[in-house]
Amino acid sequence: MHTTGDTPYPRPETAAPGLLVGVGSALVDILAHEDDAFLNSVGALKGGMVYVAPEQIEQTLACSGGVPKVVPGGSACNTVVGVSRLGGRARFIGKRGNGAMGDYFEKALRAHNVEPRLFRSNTPTGRVLSIITPDAQRSMFTFLGAAAETRAEEIAEELFHGASIVHVEGYLLFNPELLRRALRLARAAGARVSLDLASFNVVQEARELLGEMVAEYVDILLANEDEARAYSGETEPLAALAALGRGVEIAVLKTGERGSLIKSDGRVIAVPAAGGEGPVVDTTGAGDLWASGFLYGLVSGYPLERCGELGSLCGYEVCKVVGASIPDEAWRRIRERVERLDNDRAR
Repeated sequence: MHTTGDTPYPRPETAAPGLLVGVGSALVDILAHEDDAFLNSVGALKGGMVYVAPEQIEQTLACSGGVPKVVPGGSACNTVVGVSRLGGRARFIGKRGNGAMGDYFEKALRAHNVEPRLFRSNTPTGRVLSIITPDAQRSMFTFLGAAAETRAEEIAEELFHGASIVHVEGYLLFNPELLRRALRLARAAGARVSLDLASFNVVQEARELLGEMVAEYVDILLANEDEARAYSGETEPLAALAALGRGVEIAVLKTGERGSLIKSDGRVIAVPAAGGEGPVVDTTGAGDLWASGFLYGLVSGYPLERCGELGSLCGYEVCKVVGASIPDEAWRRIRERVERLDNDRAR
């Protein structure tokens, strides 16, 4: 584990968590509340993601009745921001546009103590319209913009120096050369590779490449039930988890309000869902922030049970707000739990 560098929050031990490096799409999230009838009228895929031209996002927003919320986003970006908010060291690799939206994205990373390693493009910064229905599901229209222009040759070896874990979003399966180079350099740097499957339709469309990447490079594989079903063909959770776990060090199956299952070294660990006050209002970022807690635990040396518990806490807190940005008050609650875990380890 790499332990150089400072953390933004005090820890009882002198060693800092290992560095987490995220590779993914630099995107700005646009969040709108609508019902299922609206989803059908605009051709959105319930609970999934569809790539669209920017004009379709604008047209959809014009049909929406509410005022959208705009926040920094992107799956891997959400995860690394969460790791930093927990007190970890985080770096994000992606491509932004040269305009105001790109400036906004980069400033937001810096404000959260994430090291931005962003390539530039004259193409506008990518954006995602997340349509949130009353059941708290989110259905996405994605315009990748500048993010789609990241080239494999731009990914340099030095970007992964010092990394303990390199976390990659499944959406990069649509850029095979970039994904393959990033994973190869991550392994060459001595980092473990974490892959979040991202969306069930991504898994369906890139199944062959996904199998190849998992077999060759992936150490930590994370999926929700829909993604695991698309990956394995299994509907029963333990069977799906077993399929996820073939050839990887750690497999995670997130099962929503039922918690999560972690498989490693022949063991299956059942982690209960976190509970508390406040209803679930939006699942945007739930998987990303679950990964934040889990991966922070791994780079900090926590047992897998505790990693899963911290993942559940982060995933639960983000579901209580609109978007993938957990409020400061909630981060304080989560960090109190982190401090208790650290104190337990120090005894």
